[in-house]
Amino acid sequence: MERERERAARLGYPSPIHPDKESTDLDYDRALKFSVEHIDRISIFNGTHNEKSSLYLTELMEEHGIARDDERCYFSQLFGMSDHISFNLAHEGYLVAKYLPYGPVRSVLPYLIRRTEENTSIAGQTSRELQLITREKQRRKQAKS
Repeated sequence: MERERERAARLGYPSPIHPDKESTDLDYDRALKFSVEHIDRISIFNGTHNEKSSLYLTELMEEHGIARDDERCYFSQLFGMSDHISFNLAHEGYLVAKYLPYGPVRSVLPYLIRRTEENTSIAGQTSRELQLITREKQRRKQAKS
């Protein structure tokens, strides 16, 4: 983001980067709404760790009579992140994919670091993830007893 903003300033055009997370989320949700309203010619791959945007898409689908298992609408999160979103959506019958970047470490690691930084910047996301993992481990342990 910083490099893109610097480039825009250097070349004298407006920054193509949103000024803050709130405006990014707002436009993301607007894109979801537009896509659902044009589902006859657009397929949606909702790749986000944002719970609100995922919930919003489920509401849009219901509002527009789109079946939960409609192959034009997928939800996705990075493997190992926001599993509670993925699992709950799948449990409710939505189509969900976990994506796993692969390739040379020098190429993949910067991407994974950016995703981790983005997710930890969401208020409480990391501590919540850890709480959910701990709770699930306890549940599995009790189930074995």
